[in-house]
Amino acid sequence: MTTLRAIRPRALLLGAALLTACGLQPPQASPPPMFAKRAESTRGMVTASHADAAAAGARILRDGGNAVDAAVATAFALAVVDPSQTGLGAGGGMLVWTRGGAHADALEFYSRTGADPDWARTDSAAFRAPINGRAAGIPGAVAGLLEAHAKWGKLPRAQVMAPAIALARDGFIVSPLLARTTEASRAKLSADSSAAALFLPGGAALRPGDRLVQAQLAKTLEAIARDGRTAFYEGPIAERTVARMRAFGSPATVADFKGYPVAFERPLCTSWMGYTLLSAPPPLGGAVPLEALNLLAASNALPLGSPTTQGAAAVQIVNALRVAGTDAGRFRGDPAYYGVPSRGLVSPAFAAKRTDALAALDGGSAAAPGDPWPDDAVAPTGACAALDPWGASKLGPDKVAAPRAPRSGDDDAAAWEGSNTTHFSVVDGDHNAVSMTFTVGVLFGSGVYANGFFLNSGASNLDNSTRGPNRYASSTINPTIILKGNDVRMVVGAAGSQYIPTSTTQVAWRHLALGEDPWTAIASPRLQPAQGRNVEVEAGFAPEVYAALRAKGYSPLSRVGDIMFGGVHAIAVVKGKLIGVADPRRDGAAMGY
Repeated sequence: MTTLRAIRPRALLLGAALLTACGLQPPQASPPPMFAKRAESTRGMVTASHADAAAAGARILRDGGNAVDAAVATAFALAVVDPSQTGLGAGGGMLVWTRGGAHADALEFYSRTGADPDWARTDSAAFRAPINGRAAGIPGAVAGLLEAHAKWGKLPRAQVMAPAIALARDGFIVSPLLARTTEASRAKLSADSSAAALFLPGGAALRPGDRLVQAQLAKTLEAIARDGRTAFYEGPIAERTVARMRAFGSPATVADFKGYPVAFERPLCTSWMGYTLLSAPPPLGGAVPLEALNLLAASNALPLGSPTTQGAAAVQIVNALRVAGTDAGRFRGDPAYYGVPSRGLVSPAFAAKRTDALAALDGGSAAAPGDPWPDDAVAPTGACAALDPWGASKLGPDKVAAPRAPRSGDDDAAAWEGSNTTHFSVVDGDHNAVSMTFTVGVLFGSGVYANGFFLNSGASNLDNSTRGPNRYASSTINPTIILKGNDVRMVVGAAGSQYIPTSTTQVAWRHLALGEDPWTAIASPRLQPAQGRNVEVEAGFAPEVYAALRAKGYSPLSRVGDIMFGGVHAIAVVKGKLIGVADPRRDGAAMGY
């Protein structure tokens, strides 16, 4: 049985070896006051939600791997060290930029339903159980990572997976965030004896500084390294996983696992202030940050200055986020079944038409959604045309999913349940880039634990209008790559459910429009439109900002917590230098070599 072990000499050396093997760059003249939150390099950079995972990716870059090799190594390592947020049972999305070929690709491997008609059944009570088989979709992370590696990787699969296997086999030091999430998920973890033995040893939640060893997960990773996709989606591992899912009410079958399809898609694309923005197409959530950034540009927000000190700038950002969220919120669901005019939503022409709605908005009014369908029918021009991006919806307005009921509740528990994802960014020495976000959904996903990992809760993202067999669930995740010409200028994305698109928007605006240093852009306080008049605010804004929000009819709501307001892990390329930044709100790190 896997247990929490005492620290052994071999295990003690592992974390230090991973962190130092990459030749971490010396500190800057004025480094951030936290470990590894900002790093610079000219050869390669990884930023991720855990230092060991970032070090795993940087090690692969040092050993001659490209951005995809490093991304696969980072992702598998995160599956070990960040289990409350992600894992082998997760789903997600990835953007890949190949600089030499001036080519962008989007991979979607989000949670998906299987073939049984029972996937369409509505049973809301089932989704509230501590362990929740009906909430678990067929996981796509392993398939997506392996197919990306097979298509673009240089190094052998076993080599890029070796750091993750070592972290699972020999253990890693528990971070403060993992300690908090195990305590917060005590009821869910206690419901499975195997999970409880690992994450609640002796009935006590993990604490920072404990060493967590996951022998069963190591065996699963070794099987994947040896046999590839077959090891996970067929045979004993798939059979045991499906048996656990079905024991808790899931209609999943081994055939669903075997047939899981990774979707190779075209990214969303828009031209913006001299840059080319690329983000995740539907059913993922790239449309919101792209529309919001276009709205800020079209409404001439730049002269308003910094939202940290200027009230008008902060109000403009809130209004842009509200309008973009309203517009995109009408259209969700698997685009093979529902009309989702994302090309229209991200069009600069559509944003120009929406500036009047933005200007008229205040805390006492609601934004009426715009009509992106005419712009969806217009082919892109300029830089986007050359990249062959996501096209027009194949289904029209008559196929749009019915409106979803609004979110309810603003309590801390609900915020924790919705903030559980991980994002990382990679740029290699040739300036190829990967932006990837993947998630188990709520903390520790569905709670179904098998073969050393938790199954996602992605099927709960489907509602009565969009639920059905063989469908991808919608998500707010938005891995994003921003280009200047054919050169990467920024790789960015976030964790945190509804905070993902708003965090990505604010960081990109601060760095690229306002010219803030990447560390400043990420560490600065953020705003989050919430229910009704509420706007969630972090500490750190000037008093004028809070006063301006009140004057515009908003009700500022203080939210404090290191997992709140997203977890952004980004890389900026400034005059050939790679600047990696990890969000101080979480336990991540930036590692160059």
